Amino acid sequence: MKGKLSDILKNNMYAELAKRNLKRQSVRTILAAIGIIIGVIAISSMGILGNSLKLSVTDSFADIGDKLIVSPAPGEDYITDKQIDQIQKVGNIESIIPVSSSGEVIEYKNGGGTVQSYVAVYNIERDDLEKLVELEEGRYFKPGSTDCVVGSSVASNLELTPGQKIEIDDSKLRVVGILKERGLGFDINTDSGVFTSAEMYDKLYPDADEGYDQVIVIVKDIDEIDAVSDEIEERINKKDELVTVFATNLITESLDDVFRSISLFLMGIGSISLLVAGVSILNVMLMSTMERTKEIGIMKAVGASRKDILKMFLLEALFLGVIASTAGAILTLGGSYLVMALVVKNTSYLFTFSSMFYIMEGFFFGIATSLVGGMYPALKASRMKPLDALRYE
Repeated sequence: MKGKLSDILKNNMYAELAKRNLKRQSVRTILAAIGIIIGVIAISSMGILGNSLKLSVTDSFADIGDKLIVSPAPGEDYITDKQIDQIQKVGNIESIIPVSSSGEVIEYKNGGGTVQSYVAVYNIERDDLEKLVELEEGRYFKPGSTDCVVGSSVASNLELTPGQKIEIDDSKLRVVGILKERGLGFDINTDSGVFTSAEMYDKLYPDADEGYDQVIVIVKDIDEIDAVSDEIEERINKKDELVTVFATNLITESLDDVFRSISLFLMGIGSISLLVAGVSILNVMLMSTMERTKEIGIMKAVGASRKDILKMFLLEALFLGVIASTAGAILTLGGSYLVMALVVKNTSYLFTFSSMFYIMEGFFFGIATSLVGGMYPALKASRMKPLDALRYE
């Protein structure tokens, strides 16, 4: 018990000495701390920037990772009902959504004249459309009606609201709903689309092929998406290549790889600041060692061991690193919040686990840099011979 208490007092003594030595050369300590703070801010903010960019782009590809896009193979015109029946026999599928589409110029007549816009007109079942996108206002079209719903971009460009009418090839369609903005996708372009019933679509395009331009397959378990893709190709392309199957999770995986590389590159740039900070700490600690040579000699003469001297200098580096890294992490958090609030108008990305991880990474890198920078001076001080240290001028 007595030995443990002695160790505690001894540790406290060296901790107090370390604090005193940092305060004694306050200007030099502050300059070294500023170097660490800048390094922590640089490496953390660069990581947050790359992560926020990744999250922003990933959000724009909303809910695409669990889908397969089945399209006609080169040389084929459309997907047939028979092929859809073959897809339905595949297990682990949640929904099968056949889609027909045509590019078209639509017109909207307002008080100032006629406004035109090029859009994609889709033939898709109402229930299937609900699985892909949500309504912003209004309602979905009714089967067999001349109603339609339009994407957010179409509504914005033509200044449409529910109840107004648009014209396609001399046919008038009443807008009954406007879809929520969904962002870029690889299935259908909901933001720039016009969606109507099969009956209305057949009226608009009576000469269209009796098939589908693509089939969207929503998979129950995303981990099984590759197996489902392989089985669809095996069933339909047994003799000839009739369809191509594209797994949208490949896009999200590629995005993860790209933005992981971007984040590492940005953090590499930020780490240069920490390298400079490490050199600064090395210089501060070496100067401190030289200035306290006689003090080290006296401590060794009265019984301080190499381990004690080493511990004292490393505690100085540790205290400097912890204080400066904490300040850097707080400034990074506050600065990033202000930037996202004022520029991006979205602070949610900052409070994700991945963004907080970069702040903690910067914090621990700052402490590690301080300890590494203080290691050589600590070893140099601990190896001094008492007699040579006392004679030092």
